[in-house]
Amino acid sequence: MIRWAVPIFLLALCIKANALQLEVSAPGNLRALLQTNLELARALRDKLELSDQEINRLVADAPVQARDLLQTEGYFDPIIKPERAGETLRLKVDPGPRASVSEVTIYFSGEIDGKPLAAQLRSAWNLSVGQAFTQSDWSAAKVSALALARQQGYPTAHWASTVARVETGTHQVVLSLVMDSGPLYHLGELRIEGLKYLSPVIVQRLAVIEPGQPYTEQALTDFENRLRKTLLFDSVSVQLQADDSNAAAAPVLVSLREASRQQATTGVGYHANTGQSVSLEYLNRQPLGLPLRARTKLLYGRDQRLAELELSSHPQADLTRILGSVQYEQDRSGDEVQTNFTTRVGRIRETERDERLIYLELLRARDDTAAGRSTAQALSANIQWTRRRLDSLILPTDGHQALLLLGAGRADSSDASAGPFGRMQLKLAAYKPLGGHWFGNARMELDQVLARSKVGIPEKLLFRAGGDDSVRGYGYQDLGPTVNGATVGGRVALTGSVEAAHPLRADWPSLWGAVFVDAGNAADRWQDYKPVWGYGVGLRWRSPVGPLRIDVARGVEAQKWRLHFSVGVTF
Repeated sequence: MIRWAVPIFLLALCIKANALQLEVSAPGNLRALLQTNLELARALRDKLELSDQEINRLVADAPVQARDLLQTEGYFDPIIKPERAGETLRLKVDPGPRASVSEVTIYFSGEIDGKPLAAQLRSAWNLSVGQAFTQSDWSAAKVSALALARQQGYPTAHWASTVARVETGTHQVVLSLVMDSGPLYHLGELRIEGLKYLSPVIVQRLAVIEPGQPYTEQALTDFENRLRKTLLFDSVSVQLQADDSNAAAAPVLVSLREASRQQATTGVGYHANTGQSVSLEYLNRQPLGLPLRARTKLLYGRDQRLAELELSSHPQADLTRILGSVQYEQDRSGDEVQTNFTTRVGRIRETERDERLIYLELLRARDDTAAGRSTAQALSANIQWTRRRLDSLILPTDGHQALLLLGAGRADSSDASAGPFGRMQLKLAAYKPLGGHWFGNARMELDQVLARSKVGIPEKLLFRAGGDDSVRGYGYQDLGPTVNGATVGGRVALTGSVEAAHPLRADWPSLWGAVFVDAGNAADRWQDYKPVWGYGVGLRWRSPVGPLRIDVARGVEAQKWRLHFSVGVTF
């Protein structure tokens, strides 16, 4: 029996200690501050097994800790009354008046003294006279001012002195700071390390900085982003070698790790629109030692066959690339077999948020139907702009994106007249948090071909609707004008969709449920355009490579349900 006496005695103490309750009486946000951060509150919240001695220490320290916490919010003369009644500790808090900033004085030493940037830093100071003083605002203001100085040419700037003098009698705070900027830095030579087979000329071309140029953090950040955008490197780091002794010409160290010179990818997949498929993609980032990037893709599927070769130059200083491509494509998903051979030559400029593509395209098309074979071809000049303003390119929840394509050319066909044509596509998408953990998105696509009705336009340049990224509830490209009972491409099209989604469970934040409504159609003329509707529900898995969508949709006119499956963000 003696052997169990000590453990049972200690257990009794723990039960007694854990029965303690803490009650805090204070104005709203201060009560939350104390209940969250007091050491005693944390111990009780985490249900720690505490001895009487530990409990007594935490109880004794609680008023002192409360005073320290209140001071971080600007209350320097609080009245705190602790009361212990049995197993309950009550803290009655009267915070008193909140201190405010009465004076701010910022001095400068180093080369920044007397420069326009010094005046800019004073005017941009975030904790101004009359503002309530808090420790977090005080720290944030110092960090912000120092960051601005470092960004604008003074990378070794630091606070030589920062003082916040509290006058408890008047509840005012006097701020006094001294910033030592050090020298103004200028950029020196590029020091490039990590290259194996790529030429340093590629890196130097993208630098767009000159020796002797005043240093700014943004210049090096832009340089680093340009290098990343090339897709030639697995890792990129651009850093100023800051040393006050060489501030007049500080070296810039560019550390790189090249991506694999050659890369092959195979895949097996299924798409609700075109069925199962296998694919092979081969990328060579410097074929035959030339400053080019070559990409070859082969795909064989139930309804789709593809062979493509694309050559593009390494990026220029403004991130433009010259590109050329040839593509063979066969689509068996409809009532006819469409075979297209496309050649493109153009110029593309890609930035983090925008893209502009200008190209000439020669398209040769063949359509095989039950009625026979027809051929067509088109030569066109095109320009395409893409704009993205999204919080995430992979998993957006806020922002918008848009694509506009304008083209003009000449077309002819074996069963129609030859003549000029124009072509326009406009795609819009928007994402918006709706509150209450709901997220909304909407998309719209407007398409039109301008040409005389007798001009034969290749089927690939015409428009259809229906499918995963169009009007759900209908088959892929099932919507459009009909000829002899078969759906063909139209010269006009308009589709749209609205969707609302919500995480299914708080502990599964990446799995969402969604409801949606789609509408749209394609036609030969706007006078013949009649939208059809679809609606449904779906699941969204927000995977690291993009959203995976599974939808069950009902086509109102089709009067049946259809399963849709897709991955990624369209355009």
